[in-house]
Amino acid sequence: MKLNKLLLPLLTLAPLSLAHAAIDVNDAYARATPPNATTSAVFATIENTGDKDRVIVKAASQASSVVELHDVIMDGDVMKMRQVKSITVPANGQTILKPGSLHIMLLDVEKPMKEGETINVELTFANGEVQVLTVPVKKVMSGMKKHAHH
Repeated sequence: MKLNKLLLPLLTLAPLSLAHAAIDVNDAYARATPPNATTSAVFATIENTGDKDRVIVKAASQASSVVELHDVIMDGDVMKMRQVKSITVPANGQTILKPGSLHIMLLDVEKPMKEGETINVELTFANGEVQVLTVPVKKVMSGMKKHAHH
């Protein structure tokens, strides 16, 4: 009887652990900030090896008091950032978060983010699953030059 009491809770968690295995995050990094900057961004390649679309509906980080999902759109000849409600990672596919495109925006950064540090970023999916990433902070000058006009 004791064995059944132990196994039942574990069996109910099994589907969550299998769902978690369907998402892999690669090449994640947060952009280092200059001393007085209050914003940064997180970029990554998010792969979904599962057979259902996965939807990120929220992100959070201890490094920033405000964290938003963002995209960049062209408005005539001007690139504009805008907040989006979700980021979909297609079944058996990937979504790339990169400068000039989808990304996680860190607003009101608590302190300068220095190269070599790490931050935690928590992703919440539409199904309620939460995945915590440990993301290195990198100084990215070449990427900024390419996208300096936004």
